[in-house]
Amino acid sequence: MSGKDDYYNRAKQQGYRSRAAYKLKQLDSDAGLVSDGDTVVDLGAAPGGWLQVASELVGEGGTVVGVDLQRIDSIDGVETIRGDMTDEGTREQIVESVGEADAVVSDMAPNMTGEYSLDHARSVYLARMAFETALELLAPGGDFVAKVFEGPDTDALRADIDEEFEYVRTIHPDASRDSSSELYMVAKGRLTAPVREGDRVEVDVEDVGREGDGIAKLAGYTVFVPDTDPGETVEIRVTGVKPRFGFGELVE
Repeated sequence: MSGKDDYYNRAKQQGYRSRAAYKLKQLDSDAGLVSDGDTVVDLGAAPGGWLQVASELVGEGGTVVGVDLQRIDSIDGVETIRGDMTDEGTREQIVESVGEADAVVSDMAPNMTGEYSLDHARSVYLARMAFETALELLAPGGDFVAKVFEGPDTDALRADIDEEFEYVRTIHPDASRDSSSELYMVAKGRLTAPVREGDRVEVDVEDVGREGDGIAKLAGYTVFVPDTDPGETVEIRVTGVKPRFGFGELVE
C-alpha cells in the first residue's frame, strides 16, 4: 500500500471525513496558518475534513465557518453557509456573517472534465474567487490558502496574490496523490497598507519611536523614517511594508 493510500485509511480510523484533512494539517505545520482563538473561513468545505482540522486548531475560543453549495453534515462548534462561491450573493453573505477573519482557506476544485487545460483554467478561476473573498474578509496580517492545478496561469495568479500579502509560496502536501497536479498557494500576512514597497510619498513626521526613528502617518498607517524629526515634511521612498507598519528612507 502506498503512503498516499494510507492517508485514506488514516482518515477513516481517526474520524476525519476525507483524506484532505491531512493536507490542511501539513499546510498548517509548514506555514503556521491557524492559532488558538482564530476565526477561520473554509471555502468549498464539503464534506468537512478541513472544517474538522480547523476546529481543532482554533480551539473552544475560535470560530470556524464553512461554505459550500453541497450540504455539510453538522460539526460541533462549526457554522456553515450553503451557497455557490461563484455567486456574488454568497460572497456578500459570508462577509456579512463573518465580518473579519484571521485565515481564509480554500480546497475548491472544479468538476473534472479530463481536458487538462480546461480543468486548470477552471481551478484558477475558483482560486481567484477565493482570493477576492479573502481580500474582503482578512484582518491585517491574516493568511490565505487556495488550491489550484498547476499550469500556464499559475504564475499570474501567484503574482496577483503576492501584491496583497507579505509573501506567498506554493506547497504540494505529502497527502496529495503522486499523480495530482494540485498545489496550494499559501499567502502570509495580509497587507492593508495604503502604500507598497518602492512608492515615493511626501509625509509629515509626527513623533519619534523608541529606536529614534521618526514616525509618520499615512491614512492611519505608521511609517518609520530614520534621520527625521517631528514637525518635518519630507519625501520618502517606502522600503518595507508590514501588515501594521512600514519603513521608509529619505529621498535625496
